[in-house]
Amino acid sequence: MEHKVLPHDHGHNQEEIMKNMPGEEEIAGVSEAMKQLGDPSRLRIFWLLCHCEECVFNIAAIVNMTSPAVSHHLRLLKSSGLIVSRREGKEMYYRTADTELAQVLHHTIEKLGQITCPEQHG
Repeated sequence: MEHKVLPHDHGHNQEEIMKNMPGEEEIAGVSEAMKQLGDPSRLRIFWLLCHCEECVFNIAAIVNMTSPAVSHHLRLLKSSGLIVSRREGKEMYYRTADTELAQVLHHTIEKLGQITCPEQHG
């Protein structure tokens, strides 16, 4: 990385910060995941799938939405790598992806929303 001289010196180690700053391509996946979770419906669906594997019809009933609307949200969450699916007969089941990003986002949601995981509830 080429050395940059910034217009102002604010007293912190700017060179070290710039050296470790992720590039756009390195952070693109995190950005996409956070963009998908910016929608309250997708956020609720993601949180639900962090705790159980469910089919579209049950998810729709739980979040009080139509199945087509839930399917739309599931497609977006799946394309961002936050959830995965599996087929059993004619039924598709969805759950949170087993990735560090999905786990960190799950815990962040619960921390920021002051939500207790069902597994942690006595």
